[in-house]
Parts: sequence; C-alpha cells; structure tokens
Amino acid sequence: MRLTFYAGFMANPAGFFATATGPLTLALLVLPQSSILEVASTLDPLRAANRHLGTESYRWRVVSPDGGPVPLTCGIELPSSGPLAAAEEADALIVIAGFRQSEVATTPLIRDLSRMAPRFAAIGGIDAGSWVLARAGLLNGHRATVHWEDLEDFTATHPAVDVVPDRFVIDRNRFTAAGAAPATDLMLHLIRARHGAALALQTAASFLTTARDGAEPQISPAKPDPHLDPRVAAAIARMEARLDTPETTPQTAAALGLSPRRLEQIFCANLGLTPAAYALSLRLAAARRMITDTRHPLAEVALRTGFSSPGTLSRAFRNRFGHPPSHLR
Repeated sequence: MRLTFYAGFMANPAGFFATATGPLTLALLVLPQSSILEVASTLDPLRAANRHLGTESYRWRVVSPDGGPVPLTCGIELPSSGPLAAAEEADALIVIAGFRQSEVATTPLIRDLSRMAPRFAAIGGIDAGSWVLARAGLLNGHRATVHWEDLEDFTATHPAVDVVPDRFVIDRNRFTAAGAAPATDLMLHLIRARHGAALALQTAASFLTTARDGAEPQISPAKPDPHLDPRVAAAIARMEARLDTPETTPQTAAALGLSPRRLEQIFCANLGLTPAAYALSLRLAAARRMITDTRHPLAEVALRTGFSSPGTLSRAFRNRFGHPPSHLR
C-alpha cells in the first residue's frame, strides 16, 4: 500500500491533496517546546473526520527526536511512538516545532531528516517546523510560509525558499502552515481535497469554526473583533506594520481622520491604554521575542523595533519587564 501510494504521488505531485484512494498515514515529528495547540490543531480535525466517516481513513503516529515523551510549552509531556526512524512507513511527515528550534533541532536530527525525506510522499512543517525543514534543505526552490514574527529573519536566512506571508502554503510535495489556527485550515483543506466539501464542513462544524483560505494574510482577521472599535483595530494594524519606524499618536490619528485626543479616548475606552503605551508594548514584545529566539545583536534588535539606541531599548525593557535584555541571554 505504501509503495503504491508513493508511486502514484510521484506521478502526480498534487496527489497528497487529491481524492482519497485509501487510508492516509501521517507521522508527526514533534520537537520539544512545541505548543500543544499546534499538535491538537493538526490531529483533531483528522480524528473528527474519521468519526464522521465511520472509518479510520486518517491514521497517525507521533515521533520525537530521542524517541521519548516530548515536553511541550504548557508543561505537559506528549507520548511518542519512538524516534524519527519510527516514522518511516508513513505516507507523509509533518514537523511541528515552536520555541528554541535552533537548539532542539540538533545537527544529527537535521541530517537524519534530510536523509529520510525521500521516503515520504509529502513533507510539511507547522510554525517553526518550516525552519527545521529549511535547515535540512527541504524547502529550497519551494514556496513556503512561517509564523509572521519570523518572516523577515526566515527570508534572510533561507534565500533559496520563496517565502510568502500566507496562512498555509502547498507547493508540490511540500506544505507549511504558519501556526495552530492555520494548521487547522490546512487539515480541513486536506479533508476537503480527499473526501469532499461536505465532510470538511462537518468537521469544521465539530469545532464551531470555518476554514480559511491558505492565501489569506496571517494577522488580518476575516472579521473584525466585535468587541473592538474598528478605529482602534485600524490603529493597531498601523502600529504592527511600523514597529521599526513608529508613528506618533498625532500621525496615527491623522491617518485615521481623528484628532489625537479622540484617538486616545477610544483607545482608553477599549484597551485601558493610550495609543503610545500600546504601541510601546508591541515594540517591547517584539524586542523580547528577538532577544529570546534569535542571536541578533542588541543594536539590531533596537533598530528593528524602533528604538534609537541599545541603551534606549535597555531602559524601556527594564522598566517594563524588571530586568535588562541581557538577562534573557
């Protein structure tokens, strides 16, 4: 069955996302410091699809770098069926990674992943799983996506990958999703492709959700938050897009056709913060992510988050978090 599926897939690169001809077996390589939500977002749609079908059309196993339980970010350990070698007979391999992928995806693991890749009909990555696949050379010449926080670094680090800011991307026998919610969208797309739109709708309804298209942007919601004033949402979008060159409150207000005083009023009413305070929190959160998850010099972190100097960033960082940036390294 495995060989027949693989041969058919190679003849038709879109075969993984084609009408089902038999059960599909997935192996999930889950790395330490992954999110339990990303694991559930990948597996639970398949579990629900099986329930609606009344048959085990989707099968899976979890593997880990050392074959043991995987410590997740929430403190729970996820059982595994063994090391990467235990994934060998699966039709497809999905790599799920979160924080500290550069540490937990060791050089031997990257080497083994690169060596074993031709044995799978398709290979995918969820969240920082895209980094792991790219490090193994498995996304070279392919379109791919990654979490929006990593887009700039990922693009600079892996120039052979065609990086796009989509929710999920399918390119021949490679697929990537930017995070937990896009992983659900990707799995619903897989279910729709293999078993039809009706089953995908039933599966989505089981979780009180709807599928979103892969090409949708990651951080622009399909519907505005009903609890948030649209003008506040528009201001936040401008702040997020200008972390490195922040606007003043009067500049943001003018762009939205408001007075600075009115913008402050609606921000305080909606968020309990002034626009300036909220913008600063966004920039400091971005700086904290870079300090924690990258090796960028502090001067570069300051530049990319709109601070005039490393000293200015350090003072703001200490005021907000109670310790200097160096404490995290």
